[in-house]
Amino acid sequence: MHKHRRRAACLALLIAALAALALSASAQAKLTGEFTKFAQCPYKNEKALKCVYSVTESGEVVLGSKKVPIEKPVTLQGAYGTPVEEKEEAEFYPFIAATNGITLSKAPQNVPGGLLGIIPEASQPALVKALIKFFFENSLTGVNSTLELAKAASDIRVSENNLAGEIGTALQMPVKVHLENPFLGKNCFVGSSSSPITWKLTTGTTKPPAPNTPITGSGGEGELLESAKILKLNNNKLVDNAWSAPKAAGCGGIISFLVDPIINAQLGTTTAGHNTAILKGTLYQASAFTVNKNDVEHP
Repeated sequence: MHKHRRRAACLALLIAALAALALSASAQAKLTGEFTKFAQCPYKNEKALKCVYSVTESGEVVLGSKKVPIEKPVTLQGAYGTPVEEKEEAEFYPFIAATNGITLSKAPQNVPGGLLGIIPEASQPALVKALIKFFFENSLTGVNSTLELAKAASDIRVSENNLAGEIGTALQMPVKVHLENPFLGKNCFVGSSSSPITWKLTTGTTKPPAPNTPITGSGGEGELLESAKILKLNNNKLVDNAWSAPKAAGCGGIISFLVDPIINAQLGTTTAGHNTAILKGTLYQASAFTVNKNDVEHP
C-alpha cells in the first residue's frame, strides 16, 4: 500500500515538473533568421542600445618577435549602452557583457615555431617545413596563444563615429595573452587584470612609435539584412600597432622565476612600437529594441 502511495506521489511530482518545464519553454521566445546571431546579447537590459556580434576570421597578432596568425575565429559579442564622455572628445559607449558570460571567445592559436621558436625559411623545401612543424609544434613543444579579456566587459569601449568615419579609436579593449603548453603550466600570461594590454583599435590609420610604421584599417562594406534592421559590415579591419605589453609572468609554475626570463627572451622587446594587432572579419549590429521585438514576436 505504502509502495503504491510513494509511486503515485513520485508520478505526481514528475508530471508537475514536466508541466512546469513545458510552461517555461512556452514562455521563452526565440530569435529568428539573422537575429539568431544576437542570442547572447543582453537586449532586455534597459541600458543596452545596440547589439554587437563581431567575428575576427583572420589577421595576426605580433608580440615582440613572435607573429601569431589568427586561424581560428574569435567572437566578440554583447551590447553597448549609453555614451560616456572621454578625453578623446568622442562618444564612447560602454560595453555590456554577453548573457552567457562569453563576451570574448577563447580560440587557441598556434604559435609558429613552438616553444623553441624554430621557424622554417620561406625558401626551404616543403618537406623540411613539414618536419620542422612536426618536431617543434607538437603537443609537447608546441605553444598555443589565446587572447582573453583582462578586465570586465564593462571596460570595453566602442565609438560608432570613429568606426564609421575611419578615424581615432573605434574599439578599446583590455586584453591579455595566455601562452599554453604542458611545460609552461596553466598560468603563463602576458598581461593581467592589474596590468592589461590595452588595444586602441582603429579602422583608420595608426600613428605608432618607431620602429613600427603606420598601418591602415577599414570600416568594411556595409550590407543591410532583415529589412534593413541589421547592419552587416563585411571585410571589417581593425588595427593597432602602437600598444605596449608587460613581461610574461607565471610561466612554468613553481619554477616561473627560471622560466619567465626564457619566455621573455623568446618574445624580445614588447614595448610600444614592437607589437601589432590586425583583426579582419565581419561585424553585425542591430538596435537592442529591434532584437527584443523579434524575440517577442516569435514565441
